[in-house]
Amino acid sequence: LLMAAAKDDKLSALLADSGATNFKLFAGNAAPELAKGISDILGMPLGKATIGRFNDGECNIQLGENVRNTHVFLVQSTSPPVNDSLMELFLLVRCFRRASARTVTAIVPYYGYARQDRKTTARVPISASDVAMLLEAAGVDRMLSVDLHCGQIQGFFHHAPVDNLHAFVEHVPFIIKEIVPSFGDNPIAIVSPDAGGVARAKMFMEAMTSMKVPNITLAITIKHRVKAGEIEGMNIVGEIKGKHCIIVDDMIDTAGTLCKSAESLREMGALSVSACCTHALFSGPALDRIGKSVMSHVIVSDTIPIRHDYAPNSDAEKAVKEKIKIVSCARLLAQAIVSINSGQSVSSLFAVGRGERAAP
Repeated sequence: LLMAAAKDDKLSALLADSGATNFKLFAGNAAPELAKGISDILGMPLGKATIGRFNDGECNIQLGENVRNTHVFLVQSTSPPVNDSLMELFLLVRCFRRASARTVTAIVPYYGYARQDRKTTARVPISASDVAMLLEAAGVDRMLSVDLHCGQIQGFFHHAPVDNLHAFVEHVPFIIKEIVPSFGDNPIAIVSPDAGGVARAKMFMEAMTSMKVPNITLAITIKHRVKAGEIEGMNIVGEIKGKHCIIVDDMIDTAGTLCKSAESLREMGALSVSACCTHALFSGPALDRIGKSVMSHVIVSDTIPIRHDYAPNSDAEKAVKEKIKIVSCARLLAQAIVSINSGQSVSSLFAVGRGERAAP
């Protein structure tokens, strides 16, 4: 805690000395704890704004302070309920524009509709692109997100630059400190859940290797799906027998495929299975499934608040209290804000396997 406080104090000092221009930090209702964490690290209060609902469900928004000629950073995930969060984000951006903010940077840790990034059948929208068009039309000058489902979403924004940060920069040090010691001298396999996630899993493996963790290999699962979210069988490319497996992905939705994959890995000889995923959607029966699964640990970020609407002494409660570990990305986003606002490079935040990232 003392080390974290020292880092936060250092970041606040950098903010004061970096030549940063006048800016304010605001937050919507989607991720209040994350926004508070960013605010505390930066050593500045969140901007005053009333964000509520009228009786018929419409958004009721009013800024409580002047933002004229100010650089505004707005924290708002498009997390469930995704349409409410997205409309709130849209109206907040419009509100800042009408209040004459100089620039508006949307910090959208979880980008909703990201999985609809292409036409998979006839007569369907490419929703990830359409949401980008909506935000640019609202007046967003820059987008900051964490682990977009696919990198090409950055290209859907034609005018606003997009910074896609990686949560493994925070996850890897946590795993090395809290989980890897329990593995002893046994080897580790970083497992990609599909071919599309190989690049993410490879960066994760390289990060651990660069931080002096030995005996790490990469494996890929090839799933045979019956339908979306349900798999009939699975094959593995790579060796996992006698190894501790860590499944790396960008999100957990209903956790059906994840739990089935973990079960298959154990049946194929894995010593243990953990998962490291950025966005904890935990839709429907996800928490119950994780509680009953063979997984030892599930590491997630705080881009989406964890649900707590579970029954006492349930499998969901077991999952939240015993298996799920939340690693905040507040410091990562705070450093990005300092770098962007002071006109410095953000590239140090993309560095692989650096326990201490360079000051922005």
